[in-house]
Amino acid sequence: MTISEIKDKNIWEGFLSGCKDKTFLQSWDWGEFNQMMGNKIWRLGTYEREELIGTALVAKLIAKRGTFLLIQHGPNAKVSGDRSKALEALLNELRRIGDSEKAIFIRMNPLWESNQENQIILKNFGFKEAPMHANAYEATLKLDIALPEEELLKNMRKTTRYLIHQTEKNRDISIEKSEKIDDLKIYQELNIEVAKRQKFVPFPSEYLKNEFEIFLKNKETVLILGRYQGKVASAALVIFWSGIGFYHQAASDSEYAKLSIPYLIQWEAIKEARRRGCVLYDFWGYVNPEKNPRHPWSGPTLFKMGFGGKVYEYVRAQDLPFSKKYWFTFFFEKLRKTRRGL
Repeated sequence: MTISEIKDKNIWEGFLSGCKDKTFLQSWDWGEFNQMMGNKIWRLGTYEREELIGTALVAKLIAKRGTFLLIQHGPNAKVSGDRSKALEALLNELRRIGDSEKAIFIRMNPLWESNQENQIILKNFGFKEAPMHANAYEATLKLDIALPEEELLKNMRKTTRYLIHQTEKNRDISIEKSEKIDDLKIYQELNIEVAKRQKFVPFPSEYLKNEFEIFLKNKETVLILGRYQGKVASAALVIFWSGIGFYHQAASDSEYAKLSIPYLIQWEAIKEARRRGCVLYDFWGYVNPEKNPRHPWSGPTLFKMGFGGKVYEYVRAQDLPFSKKYWFTFFFEKLRKTRRGL
């Protein structure tokens, strides 16, 4: 097996179109986004003889706690095959890159099913469970939206279906789909309020702006705004890529919580994904609300579950240390995770 950088967007996206488990965090445009954010990237292809069998979008992140290589929701492969051989070839190249770039570890969270076999493969290569996730989910809900709308509504939780119908009838509530950069300011205002309320650090405005601009170039994103009497009460940033709609970010004003506007926004996002030819809708994140009732994502998960879908659980984010300096990062993030109640 050999590793080569892929310079052709068509080759990259063409390969990913044939992969089953994937998200836009390995897309060509996410690489462009990383570069806009000042991160050095590598689009690596794993070849067996002349055949491309795997890809990995790798970003170099420089943080106060140390420089590291990040692979979000990768590496990717069309079939699982012999993951050990493919991963060994990739890691050899990543060690070379890590040495050249003075990285102290690799962090990755592949979309590999959470089972003992996959955990053993990663452990055998020296990976250990990361103290924090890699700004990407480790479990999610996915909904088959190839079904007719009537069928999708029928499969929802009764309360969810009722609240959608009620908000549709409310003449004071309106839904707007925006591709205006300026409207991100409205979303960010909501997001900052949610962050204060739930005590987390929101993505910076530059991050949101760059993400929106990159995916807007190919008409792969939309901002859905829910207004009550003209004022934005709830909003969601949705991405459409490779036949999948992603409910990537959302925020709501607690003052209008009883109006259930997020339910209508979610339904409009699902319908928009269908209009764009998507066959799958990814609710972007899941925690088991019964096992983790106090987790910050427990409430949002219950909301998402009302729309139906199937739960997918993947291996936890993994770290491969290159240096003893890694352990400073490990204990720092472990402490931060405990303070956040994650």
